[in-house]
Amino acid sequence: LSPDEDGICSGRYFSESGLVGLLEQAAELFSTGGLYETVNEVYKIVIPILEAHRDFRKLTLTHSKLQKAFDSIINKVLGQKRMFGTYFRVGFYGSKFGDLDEQEFVYKEPAITKLPEISHRLEGFYGQCFGEDAVEVIKDSAPVDRTKLDPNKAYIQITFVEPYFDEYEMKDRITYFEKNFNICRFMYTTPFTKDGRPRGELSEQFKRNTILTTMHAFPYIKTRINVIEREEFILTPIEVAIEDMHKKTQELTAATNQEPPDAKMLQMVLQGSVGATVNQGPLEVAQVFLAEIPADPKLYRHHNKLRLCFKEFIMR
Repeated sequence: LSPDEDGICSGRYFSESGLVGLLEQAAELFSTGGLYETVNEVYKIVIPILEAHRDFRKLTLTHSKLQKAFDSIINKVLGQKRMFGTYFRVGFYGSKFGDLDEQEFVYKEPAITKLPEISHRLEGFYGQCFGEDAVEVIKDSAPVDRTKLDPNKAYIQITFVEPYFDEYEMKDRITYFEKNFNICRFMYTTPFTKDGRPRGELSEQFKRNTILTTMHAFPYIKTRINVIEREEFILTPIEVAIEDMHKKTQELTAATNQEPPDAKMLQMVLQGSVGATVNQGPLEVAQVFLAEIPADPKLYRHHNKLRLCFKEFIMR
């Protein structure tokens, strides 16, 4: 439908029945795509129209489709089998890309797509455009230094990203569907040390959290959307430790509260969290950051927060 199209206002879609037909078609496509919750939202518009026309035959059919959609939600929730997609941030660098140079996009790929898969595909596609020897994939997620790039080459940087929400947003995004629908902010992390190495000892391990905002929200009619805003936050070593402990606590909570109980999953989480052979595990974190009161008063708050994280972790 386009408002610029001649005669559109007199066409078959520009009517009540035409609207109902388009909405029913949309509901079917949402159902096929596994977005069962949106089927309910579409039929919220359709049902009042059908009720006004006393079209009980269609109402019967509509409610049966709604029941099927709700049953699918219940079955998927119980089985934990819903997969809505995997997201990657793709940056283009080099004059060969023209207008794409220094542009960033978030790509939505089919569920469980691995990083090597999209890397191989994009490298092959742009290799056909510019020549295989002229395209190079940047392997890390660190900020790109243009001075170190070959001006005769096209560079692609690909990074796995996850949907990002503020704490207040999580209060309204409870279900797995809500955490994967209407999302436009994504985050990826880059570990680094002050001497340039990506990894180091606990006491010198920093982390850069980068939050990207896209022009439109996923799911969208396109599988890639421009990045229009970028925010960066640097976490100090003790903040990195707090984040890691919080994550371990969440994993342990999820494993212990799982229904039905999964002994193997719980064993794996426990081994990864408290195993004596685990490098940079809770024991080493405590020895590095909690052995002594920090000399810097600015670290008191983080020191206390880490102690509270350990308290919660032990209680689990």
